[in-house]
Amino acid sequence: MQFQRFRNIAKGYVRIYIEGFYIEKVINICKKNNIELSNVTRNKNTLIYGDVSVVNFRALAKIAKKNKCKVKIIRKSGIPFVVRRYRKRKIFAVTMVLICVCMFSLSKFVWNIEVVGLNNVAKDEILNIVKNEGLEIGKLKSKINLSKIVEKIRMERSDISWVGIKLSGTNVKIEIVESDIAPNLIDENDYCNIVASKDAMIEKISAQNGTALVKKGDVVKKGEVLIAGWIEGKYTGTRYVHSNGNVIGKVWYTEKARAYYSQNCKIRTGEEESKYSVKLNKFEINFFKSLSKFEIYDTIKTEKKLRLFSNFYLPFEFVKITNYEEREEKIEYTADEAKEQATKQAKKQIELKMADNEGIINEYINTDEKEEYVDVEVTYEVLESIGTEEKIAL
Repeated sequence: MQFQRFRNIAKGYVRIYIEGFYIEKVINICKKNNIELSNVTRNKNTLIYGDVSVVNFRALAKIAKKNKCKVKIIRKSGIPFVVRRYRKRKIFAVTMVLICVCMFSLSKFVWNIEVVGLNNVAKDEILNIVKNEGLEIGKLKSKINLSKIVEKIRMERSDISWVGIKLSGTNVKIEIVESDIAPNLIDENDYCNIVASKDAMIEKISAQNGTALVKKGDVVKKGEVLIAGWIEGKYTGTRYVHSNGNVIGKVWYTEKARAYYSQNCKIRTGEEESKYSVKLNKFEINFFKSLSKFEIYDTIKTEKKLRLFSNFYLPFEFVKITNYEEREEKIEYTADEAKEQATKQAKKQIELKMADNEGIINEYINTDEKEEYVDVEVTYEVLESIGTEEKIAL
């Protein structure tokens, strides 16, 4: 049925109606003479609608006339009629042909690469690997070996447990599943100590196997042995073991920040300007003057790849640059306001460094007020597990 429809479009067909008292006779004669009448609908006993090819229309009209039936064309469809309609518009026709050829040619290349599933792995690192294996923007699809690229990523990246690459249209989608990196665990049959992973004050120590060398209140340095990997027996003497236990220590995090009483700030005025450009792979065409009309401004740049369908990307990228005018304004802060500002900044820096902990037990804030600024030092005292295994070399 689909093939017949495409054939009718290619050769051209007309939508007609046949009116008369002998419609069934006309249809039977058409079938006998292999004149195909498709998409037939009956309006009433003396009127039917249908499609017939241009080639068979005249023969059908003669049969209808002999049987005293009226035939009239309602609509003409198909490529021959389109060509005839636009035969005087040669430039338009040529342009359409060139566009079709261009689209067909562009479909043979890769114009977009997307990487999904990344959390800890950098996107650029994955793109560099695939680029070295021949997958990049503008690459001919037939020259890309997807299975080889997948294997290369698996071999080079131990932090990736699964990778899949799908090529659809002009888009390549790389799906990544990152692996959970396990710490370097020491075999349970090996002898080891539990040592401090950082400077701390011991708050609690529990040795399930081995000999505890420190107690609550002791201050230890990073690398110091906390639970030794040996046991002293009355009759067995010294026996080495794989030490095991839990050590909780007080750890201190300290950061400093400075805030001035008088600060120059940039404030948006509400005025803005937009500039546009088009990128063709690595070439960029600007539709604006490079200089902004503003003296002081903040720029936000957005890029959007052009595509016809969900996976048919084009080698064109639409770029929008928006400049927001700003003015400089001097703001005066009181000593308390400057102190609060510096304190927030120091705390934010600490929170970026803090590991998993059992809670902040103390917070210390020291300030040093000067003539033009205030310095703030913030210290967090937290409880953390500080024990880590270290193999004993015998």
